[in-house]
Amino acid sequence: MRTSESQAGIGGKDGTIVFPCEAVERRASFGGSPMLHADLLAQLPLFDTLSRPDVEALAQRLTPRSFASGASVFEKGSSGSSMYIVLSGAVQIFLPGEGSDRVVLKDVRTGEYFGELSLFDDKPRSASVVATTDTVLLELTREQFSDHLSRSKTAALAILAEMAERLRETNALLSQRAARDVVKEFEENLTWGQKLADQVAELNGSWAFILFLIALTIVWIVVNSLHAFDGYPYQFYNLALAILVALQGPLIVMSQNRQTMKDRAQAETDFRVNLKNEVGIEALQRELGAFRAETLKRLEILERYGRNERIRQEIPSKK
Repeated sequence: MRTSESQAGIGGKDGTIVFPCEAVERRASFGGSPMLHADLLAQLPLFDTLSRPDVEALAQRLTPRSFASGASVFEKGSSGSSMYIVLSGAVQIFLPGEGSDRVVLKDVRTGEYFGELSLFDDKPRSASVVATTDTVLLELTREQFSDHLSRSKTAALAILAEMAERLRETNALLSQRAARDVVKEFEENLTWGQKLADQVAELNGSWAFILFLIALTIVWIVVNSLHAFDGYPYQFYNLALAILVALQGPLIVMSQNRQTMKDRAQAETDFRVNLKNEVGIEALQRELGAFRAETLKRLEILERYGRNERIRQEIPSKK
């Protein structure tokens, strides 16, 4: 519900303060102007496909709300009907636990948003949000969002296209095989120079290379003691070793960078596997819940049928 202009500074729910138009204009000196709201809204992935007039129209519907440090924005399980954009400050999204224990999900800072699913459904909040510093949030309610979509067909089509794209990405992520040998695939696509760099790095970290250098040094000294083509202090040999060291450095760094890329690819694969397993477990839990409900329903029917049969058999004997 919007606050009228005569209700400046009226406190809202959860300790919020609703700033009317005059208050928003007074905050324009540090980033509270409607034009800045439109620029901030246009950078969000959910609204970046909207036209500029649609973005500006939605920005006019945003309501600034102020939260003191430590104030709760909303609690898990509460009814949600609006999304929030962080204009200034920061908030923390977490799952409440027993006592003071909490599971922190994300720290949301200036320019980021949260609670966008409340624009499309009427389900309870899935997490709690608290302000970590003095924070100003821009609120967009479901009623305001729905009213704008009903007035602008282009905005509705753009939002539907964005949601369809997200659904396609999710389906592609869940349909593909998550468990892959990414290290093997990575090594199969290496060039000849990259394979040589990896072999050099592997050779430099072995006792074979150390023993080779020791043996080469001894042979060089013995040969030069008999035929002094590079006498003491063996300048040509030192030059060759310096060139060898200069070439080893970049090759080792190249190999280490590729190892970092392999680790990153492996971590990404592990994340996809864990995500797919989590989705599978949730689906299995839903199926088990439905199976349990159906089983209890059928047991109740059987118990009722057995009770009726006993009553039907007892009535003639009593007569």
